[in-house]
Amino acid sequence: MEAEMGAPGFWDHNDRAQKHIAKLNTLKRTILPVVAYYKKADDVGVMLELVESAEAGEREMYEKELLSTVDTLVAELDQLEISSFLTGQFDKNNAILSIQSGAGGTEANDWADLMFRMYTRWAERRGFSLEVQDVQPGDQAGISKATILIKGENAYGYVKAERGVHRLVRISPFDANKRRHTSFCAVDVIAELTEDIDVELNDTDIRVDVYRSSGKGGQGVNTTDSAVRLTHGPTGIVVVCQNERSQIKNKAAAMQVLKARIYERRLDEQRSEMERFYGEKGEIGFGSQIRSYVLQPYQMVKDLRTGISTSDTQGVLDGDLDRFIYAWLRAGSPRHRNKDIQMEE
Repeated sequence: MEAEMGAPGFWDHNDRAQKHIAKLNTLKRTILPVVAYYKKADDVGVMLELVESAEAGEREMYEKELLSTVDTLVAELDQLEISSFLTGQFDKNNAILSIQSGAGGTEANDWADLMFRMYTRWAERRGFSLEVQDVQPGDQAGISKATILIKGENAYGYVKAERGVHRLVRISPFDANKRRHTSFCAVDVIAELTEDIDVELNDTDIRVDVYRSSGKGGQGVNTTDSAVRLTHGPTGIVVVCQNERSQIKNKAAAMQVLKARIYERRLDEQRSEMERFYGEKGEIGFGSQIRSYVLQPYQMVKDLRTGISTSDTQGVLDGDLDRFIYAWLRAGSPRHRNKDIQMEE
């Protein structure tokens, strides 16, 4: 592919050239870390020989350096393994994440706000950029719904693990009697579609509503009817975008989300494992959660799909979600599934 870039006429078609370069860079980011890892592993072999041939006085120093290097390699191998699971058609794409408060009223709205913060922190930890497309405030506190675009390589591949119902148990800050409350929120994740995926929609099937943007910042945030709501009649899917001051930009962004949601639904209808992707979310209430966050009477966050748990609840709420995401990716890998089948047999 690098040789093709030097061929005459390569730059005659700029769009095709840019796609070629983007594909080449993606392949490099996949392959070069593996090549570099093999070199580091070879270096460890040399270090091991040094340890074995070193004098007694120097051996301890070499052994410490060797163990430190091996620890680093183990951590790098973990990342390479996780990357090898991100082979889905859209895993490399940006992700559109939506949070919807469920059973629990004001408590659930506050829980949705906490989750919004949690995913924002998680994205920042990974170096992803965020674009808030819509936030609908709750009646008394928190938010009732939010949609954010997470931009970065493999963003969808990682964050798709969060799709489902999330349950919170805590002493309510809104209850004067300090009773324990249970709240639910649903997270939906779809991939942002690239230009090579075309979803045809009939204009007659889409109802467009415009209204004045609302949100934090006072009444002067936006004094024009720039917010856009799209309703797709055949499917009932509703998309709202109000992050831009331009109605045209909001409509374009909302249309992209609408196309992505419709395409995802069509894929779900074709999948034999529909429950794992779309139907898994189910009702936003008891018995359908994928993860529980218990703050009272003890501290514990547990993923009910993989069994992974931690008592560091504050760390999780601050965005430390990778342990759950990695476990979910591993559980869904062909190697892991084959192992389970062999054990059952």
